[in-house]
Amino acid sequence: MNKSEFIRAYADKLGVTIREAENNFESLVETLTEALKKGEYVHISGFATFEVKAKAERDGVNPKTGEKISIAACKSPTVKFSKAYKDVFNG
Repeated sequence: MNKSEFIRAYADKLGVTIREAENNFESLVETLTEALKKGEYVHISGFATFEVKAKAERDGVNPKTGEKISIAACKSPTVKFSKAYKDVFNG
């Protein structure tokens, strides 16, 4: 399922127009992104937790050339699904 298919299914579920569902979805993503950019931890009970983790500089290998390279430090968003949400799929 791609983004437009998801939004169409979301609109059907809510009983709203595709435009309204798309606006709701975009607002959710923007709000989550803004919170993470501020360094906040976002916990949605029964679903998931979102946070940004710092990755240290590390050594790597260019797969094309085999040359050793240094991969710069960076921040990466992560998501961890709750046990209750995982249980929906496992039993």
